[in-house]
Amino acid sequence: MKKLVLLFSLLVSSISIAQTYIKVGDAQAKKSNLAFPVMNQLNATKTGNHIKLAAQIHSTAMKDLELSTYFNIMNASAFLEDTTTTSIKSKTIDASGFKFDSWKTIGAEFLIRSSFALVGDDVSVEMYLYHIGEGRAIVGKKYSAKSNRTVSLGHILANDVLEALTGRRGVFLSKIIATTDRTGYKEVVTMDWDGNDMTAVTKDRSVAIAPNWSPDGKKILYSIYTRRVGSAQMNLTLFQQELSTGKRSIISNRNGLNQGASYSPDGKNIYLTISQGGSPDIYKLDLKGDIVKRLTQGPSGAMNVEASVSDDGSKIAFSSDRGGNPSIYTMSSDGGGAKRLTFQGKYNSTPTWSPDGKKIAFASQVENYFDIFIMDSDGSNLRRITTATKSNGKRASNEDPSFSPDGRFVVFTSNRTGNFQIFVSSVDGNEERRVTQDSHNYFKPKWSNNLE
Repeated sequence: MKKLVLLFSLLVSSISIAQTYIKVGDAQAKKSNLAFPVMNQLNATKTGNHIKLAAQIHSTAMKDLELSTYFNIMNASAFLEDTTTTSIKSKTIDASGFKFDSWKTIGAEFLIRSSFALVGDDVSVEMYLYHIGEGRAIVGKKYSAKSNRTVSLGHILANDVLEALTGRRGVFLSKIIATTDRTGYKEVVTMDWDGNDMTAVTKDRSVAIAPNWSPDGKKILYSIYTRRVGSAQMNLTLFQQELSTGKRSIISNRNGLNQGASYSPDGKNIYLTISQGGSPDIYKLDLKGDIVKRLTQGPSGAMNVEASVSDDGSKIAFSSDRGGNPSIYTMSSDGGGAKRLTFQGKYNSTPTWSPDGKKIAFASQVENYFDIFIMDSDGSNLRRITTATKSNGKRASNEDPSFSPDGRFVVFTSNRTGNFQIFVSSVDGNEERRVTQDSHNYFKPKWSNNLE
């Protein structure tokens, strides 16, 4: 995973960002009016590349803040001042600066002013976030980076704005892992949460299935079809791979299925569906692949798959057809106390826990298509968060949900464009964005646990 090297410098040292200006969870009730003019460009000679890079940072940060659900981004046509000729500082500090009254008049609550400079291959950005009602800066920062990292710089700027206003860092530097058929096979790739910086992880020329992150984001689990030693039989084998080195090892190559793996929150165990030539059941393994405990056992012929572990490690959500149609169940992490949570739909699958353990997202087949649903962890308060149609007017399928590390968004796949592309939605379904922008297919995306 690439690291972005930036220089951060707090410019407004007398201002505390510990104060909460926006309460988390209040976004649906009232969005704050945010003015975010384009960046002032400081170089005397503004080349096409200079303008492009500045616009890329601004556009990235603005799209992040739009998706956050906290803001109504104000249209530039409403601005009373020419932001290209006024300083990014207020008139009380800089004679050529802006007037707070000009922004108060149009109803702005918060204002981001920023500047951009490019010298050679080095980008410099200065950003101030202002509270208009109080007539003061909340926070100010300087950033520097190489010109090929402007997208990441935009994400960092948006994260800093969110942290200053809500006390919580945004998810805009987090990663997603998935499989894709871009090469004609199904290979594992990682990408930024918005689809940028897509990086191939596997090149097996096989079919990779159900990748998942380790808690620290340094390793992944995935299954691919391989031949068993001494046999011509193809087997779905579980691998673990280090992202930084590419070093990998076989965790489970037992006869039949070895798939749908999840780490325990401490990273010391793996929960895996194993069939061993019979019906699939969920097992707890150590990192060497030895079985610690079998957690489900039928009943005879039943399918128990897709184990998802709660962040506190106390419970497992899974899909099972032991009661008829595949439904979502929970059980304790030692395999006891199984409880059925869903009773609607033809097929319920791919459960995933919210980071706080209070919600479970899953895909449910309604008629001949799937949609994403979210419910409380006891099965109550069920609600659908996706609805989409294809260009031919038929309902699209939305599948394979995974929560963001802050629990405010869900990533999923949808075939509304023809192929299965990756989308992100807020947990209330009101904000949605397409992540991948190509004609390939993507499968089972998982959001990393790490915010950076």
